[in-house]
Amino acid sequence: MACVESVLVVGGGIAGLCLAIGLRDRGVAVDIVEVKQEWTVYGVGIIQQSNVVRAMADLGIVDRYLDAAFPFENPCLYGPDGRLLAKLPGLRLAGPDYPANLGVSRLALHNVLVDEARKRGAGVTLGASVASIEADAEGVDVVFTDGRSGRYDIVVGADGLYSRVRELLFGDRYRPRFTGQAVWRHNFPRPEAMDHLCAYPTPNGNAGLCPLSHDTMYMFVTSAEPGNPRMPEDQLPALMRDRLKDYGGIIAELRETISDPAEVVYKPMEVVFVDEPWFRDRVILIGDAAHATTPHLAQGAGMAIEDAVVLADELGRRDDWKDAFQSFHGRRFERCKAISQGSIQVGEWEINHSPEADHKGMLVAMITLAAEPI
Repeated sequence: MACVESVLVVGGGIAGLCLAIGLRDRGVAVDIVEVKQEWTVYGVGIIQQSNVVRAMADLGIVDRYLDAAFPFENPCLYGPDGRLLAKLPGLRLAGPDYPANLGVSRLALHNVLVDEARKRGAGVTLGASVASIEADAEGVDVVFTDGRSGRYDIVVGADGLYSRVRELLFGDRYRPRFTGQAVWRHNFPRPEAMDHLCAYPTPNGNAGLCPLSHDTMYMFVTSAEPGNPRMPEDQLPALMRDRLKDYGGIIAELRETISDPAEVVYKPMEVVFVDEPWFRDRVILIGDAAHATTPHLAQGAGMAIEDAVVLADELGRRDDWKDAFQSFHGRRFERCKAISQGSIQVGEWEINHSPEADHKGMLVAMITLAAEPI
């Protein structure tokens, strides 16, 4: 029996949807509000590792999740010329019948999570967020931006990097910070031989290829972008090709086919970390609202999914929401901070062309940490 009966989840992204699934399985009434008028998904694909497969198994949706993805065992590091440098360990944390790693399109993952949340009876309202939150000893009164109001036992801010809930809790104390880098992404048809994550780290940036499905893979490349310039849409293909000019092999071959601005997804890297308890009274943050990081260790979405699994677990087994919040924070804070700091460190190595850069060492350290129980 969960210690709460009704929960408002602000944000219908990965963290919010996973939490809704976990709470509905425990009999908790869940409303999701998502500020987007249309539930569109930004981006191309996500690399997800063994800890995420384990978390999806904990949510009870791992088989549907895997049906939407492309599984593989060992990520590999290559030189810019395509020479194999290292094969990283692949750990089957969800059990011997499940893969160590996978790539999945953001849209495919979104569709699975939306369908599972709705199938379990979560309420969904699009085009709204929270205007005000007022907690008292018995619950939380919420006024929504569309004029509605509601009362809940707790409110969860899963509303991302520019979280409105975080702002209501902490004011302007935590603002997203541009790291000095950006990431470029582009989808391509997948050749049969491209069956695992291939990363091509350099002192200046990192490119890679990851399969997403039987037919599709995506390319990414990180680059220093001083001053966070605005990139004209019609120039995106030429600019992405320029960021790939030092790579050979298959990266170079694919580079020359980048021509459609609509196919290039450009995203400046911004980070935020709430360096104190992620809750106030009956309101708590999860996912990017609490700890948005860079994609260098491919764990941003993974940490958000783990947050959802752990918070649902704590609310389901504790007698009091205060104990649940405190235990959740104790299980998540140092783990998420280490991943965040490690990801940012890799980006700083690339920006500074550091001779001390050790992509392999950082990735192995991350894999070891992520394998620990959550």
